Amino acid sequence: MNSQKSHQPVVLLVDDTVDTINMLSDVLEDGQFTVLVALEGSQALTITRNIRPDIILLDAIMPNMDGFETCRRLKKNPQLTDVPIIFMTGLSDTEHVLMGLSVGGVDYVTKPIRAEELIARMRVHLENARLAQSTRRALDSAGQFLLTISSDGVLQWATPQVFEQLKEAGALGDELELNAIVSQQLREWFTHKPESGRQLPLCDLDKELLVELLNFIDGREYLLRLKAPSSEVDDAQRLKQQFGVTDREADVLLWIAHGKTNREIGQILAMSPRTANKHLEQIFKKLGVENRTSAAAAAIKCLGA
Repeated sequence: MNSQKSHQPVVLLVDDTVDTINMLSDVLEDGQFTVLVALEGSQALTITRNIRPDIILLDAIMPNMDGFETCRRLKKNPQLTDVPIIFMTGLSDTEHVLMGLSVGGVDYVTKPIRAEELIARMRVHLENARLAQSTRRALDSAGQFLLTISSDGVLQWATPQVFEQLKEAGALGDELELNAIVSQQLREWFTHKPESGRQLPLCDLDKELLVELLNFIDGREYLLRLKAPSSEVDDAQRLKQQFGVTDREADVLLWIAHGKTNREIGQILAMSPRTANKHLEQIFKKLGVENRTSAAAAAIKCLGA
C-alpha cells in the first residue's frame, strides 16, 4: 500500500475556501492523487520551495495574493517549469481565461467543478508534462545548451547548463531573468527575422557568448543554442562534417544516436514527428544505410572516435 501511494502523482491544491478544499481533496484522493494543501498564494510559494508537485490546482480569486500573481511567481522557480498549473474559477469570461494562460497556466476549470472532467484534464496535462520533462532530461544529459526566448526578449526556459553559462557571464538578474542589455540585443536581432543557422554575439558581458537560431516555434518563441565562440566543435557539428548532412539532419542524427523516437526528437527539436522522419530518410541516403539502427551505429562510432 505504501509503495502504491509513493507512485501517485502529487497535486498541490491552492484555495482559500475550506469547503472547496475538503471536497476536492476527497475527489483527488479517490482519483489516486497525493494531495498537498495551501490556503493562500504565499503558502503555495513556501511549499514549492521544498517540494515539487506534479501538478497544481490554483484558485484564481483569493485574498492578499490572487491566483494570477501566485502563478506568475510560481513559474519563476526553474524547478516548476514543466509543472502544469490549472486554474479553478467561477469566471469564464475571455479576459480572465487569457490572463490565466498568459501568466503560465495550461488550462482552467469553472466552478462548480465536475470531478470526472477535472481528473480527465489533469491526466492529459500530466502526460504532456511527463513528455516535456523527459525531453528536458535528454537535453540536460546530452549537454545541450538550449533556450527559448519570446519575441520581446524574455527568457522562457533553458537547460541548467544555459543558466550556469548566463550566470557566469552576468546575463541574468536576481529572478533568473535576462538583463536589459541582453534582452535588447535579442529584440533588435529578432526584428531582422534571422534565418535558422544565423548567430548573434552577445555584447557587454563578463565572458564571450553567442546564440545560434535553430527554429521559430509556433510564431511565438525562438529556439536558440548558446555557444562560447572559442568552444570546440560540438557533437552535431562533428556529425555534419563527417557525413555531409545538413545542420538539421545532424541534430536529428545526434538524437537517433541517443536512442530517441521520432516523437521525442520532434519534441526536442520543435518539429513534427513526420518532419523528423523526412530528415531521417535523407540521413539514410547520405550515410548509405537502410535503417535507424545502422544510422545510430555510424553516429556513435563517429562520436566515439
